[in-house]
Amino acid sequence: QAQLEESGGGLVQPGGSLRLSCKVPRSIWRIDVMGWYRQAPGKQRELVAAITNGGRTRYADSVKGRATISRDNWTNTMSLQMNGLGPEDAAVYYCNAGGEARGSWGQGTQVTVSS
Repeated sequence: QAQLEESGGGLVQPGGSLRLSCKVPRSIWRIDVMGWYRQAPGKQRELVAAITNGGRTRYADSVKGRATISRDNWTNTMSLQMNGLGPEDAAVYYCNAGGEARGSWGQGTQVTVSS
């Protein structure tokens, strides 16, 4: 499977913002759907946001209005902008291309929300 490269995690203050980026290999860039997942300690992995090849987006209820997923066809990069971060957003974030069951994954990037 193709390897995705994430960047942008780190420590964020409550109420702050972050932008995660995921470099997707050109060989799979046209895949039907890509997305961001996250997993907090002791919790199941959950979908945060997804975007289709045609640009349709879907968000988890917990991030609606605070998150924006996008894709840049020039740089083969998928991004997730999140605002108004709270402790509930702290997790390891993974980018995915091709769906949860069979898709390719990034290595994960830690997001910590703390003052």
